[in-house]
This record gives sequence, structure tokens and C-alpha cells, in this order.
Amino acid sequence: MPIGVPKIAFLIPGDEEGSWVDIYGLYRRRLLFLGQELDSEISNQIIGLITFLTIEDKTLDQYLFINSPGGSIMCGIGIYDMMQSVKPDVHTLALGVVASMASFILVGGTITKRLAYPHRVMIHQPASSFFRAPTGDFVMEIGTILDLRETVTRVYAQRTGKPFAIIWVDMDRDLFMSATEAKAYGIVDLVAQ
Repeated sequence: MPIGVPKIAFLIPGDEEGSWVDIYGLYRRRLLFLGQELDSEISNQIIGLITFLTIEDKTLDQYLFINSPGGSIMCGIGIYDMMQSVKPDVHTLALGVVASMASFILVGGTITKRLAYPHRVMIHQPASSFFRAPTGDFVMEIGTILDLRETVTRVYAQRTGKPFAIIWVDMDRDLFMSATEAKAYGIVDLVAQ
């Protein structure tokens, strides 16, 4: 395997030996992956890929596979905003556990094209590191967190069809759902078998 080119092992049915598949080849097929905690590096990579693939061909759908514990609020909102601003449909597929801001990205997929495998989805209120901040910063950050919570709640309400007040209350604590429950809630449209 060449140094610097990410590859994954792949066994073709009927072959005795596996081969290495260039992960960039998967990107060219419009298959994107969020498989870690959301931070600025991975969110910028996903935003860049969505942008590049849209510029390359506005007619081909993109597929975002998600297996993530969530992470940065602003990074999640950035990916969500990019998904909403491009012409191609963005299919979101939940694999493993999709929690926190990762579920926000999941719900941001094109309606009717959001799928969850039979595992877990979790929503909760936005949190921050304000407990480590000085008092003045703490007060300013609380206002920002409340604004972000309102934004996130509004998006969930719009995308799921649930009333704003229900989402607000449900986000007070971690709300874990099975794929079937996430479908009933309106976060996904399909449950894979």
C-alpha cells in the first residue's frame, strides 16, 4: 500500500486474497463517511467533499454514512448547512450509534432519504465547556448555548414534524431511540433490515 494514500482491505467474493481499495475511489462514487467525533478537521473535510462533488456533478446524489458519538455543535451545524445548500440529494445512513450532533446531521438528510440500521440514535440539548470558563465568559456563553439550543430544536421540529415544545422537552435529557423509534419520531424515513 502506498504511503499517504488511505486504503482499506477488501475481499472480492471468490478471491482468496484481499486487495486494497483506495478510499478516495469511494469518495468519487459519492460515498462519504463520518465515523468519529465531530471536530473542525472532519467537518471541514466533509464540507469540502460535498462542495467538490456538487461542483463536479449537480445531478448525482451523495451518501453520508454516519457512526459517530457527535461532537462540536458548530461543526455539526456547518455540515447541516452545507447539506441544505447543495442541489444534489444527500442520503444519510445511520450505522452503529448516531448521537448528539451526529443525529442532527442525520435528520438533515433529504427527507425520504434518511435511513437507520437497527441500532441507536440519540438526541440531547447542546452542551459546552462553560464550566471551565471565567464568570463573565460563563454568562455570555450561556446566552450562546441557549441560542444554539433554540436553533437545533427548531431544525429538529421542522425536519421531524414534531412540535417545537415536544423537541425542547425531549432534549432536556439524553433520549436514546432504536431505529424504529427514530423513524416514528421522524428523524429517519426508513429502517434497514
